[in-house]
Amino acid sequence: MNGSVKPEISHAENRIVNGVFVISTRLNDKVNAMTAAWVQRASFDPPLITIAVGITRYSHDMIRESGVFAVNVLGPDNIAAGKHFGLKTGKKTDKFAGIEYDAKVTGSPILKEAIAWMDCKVVSYHSAGDHTIFIGEVLDGGVLKEGAKPLVYDKDGFYK
Repeated sequence: MNGSVKPEISHAENRIVNGVFVISTRLNDKVNAMTAAWVQRASFDPPLITIAVGITRYSHDMIRESGVFAVNVLGPDNIAAGKHFGLKTGKKTDKFAGIEYDAKVTGSPILKEAIAWMDCKVVSYHSAGDHTIFIGEVLDGGVLKEGAKPLVYDKDGFYK
């Protein structure tokens, strides 16, 4: 990226509404997770979703190598979890120390406090500038908190 994106473009793009998610993965005996906002449904049948992960993120290479990830959907009561998984790198810290989680088909962590989850295997990935778009087939999923609304990302207020 050359840093030449016009501020007006970034300002307009910030009006795109996104949820807040924790993307988790497992590579051998190592687990990690990161907070993300760029998650999207891609297909009904088969059930596919996309995630956009920055190429410098520790989870990026773990997902590429393992071929698996889980999407944990956060609700308004999960802001602390979003900050926890978004402020430090997994290269230097065990983000799951003291955090309870389940594991399903892929072994990627499913947060017990999430409102919903999807466990995925990577079916393809594509370079997208400073991110990689991973397309995952949802192998399993569930809702943990019926009626809970997803947390909407607010760039100006989330990390304050």
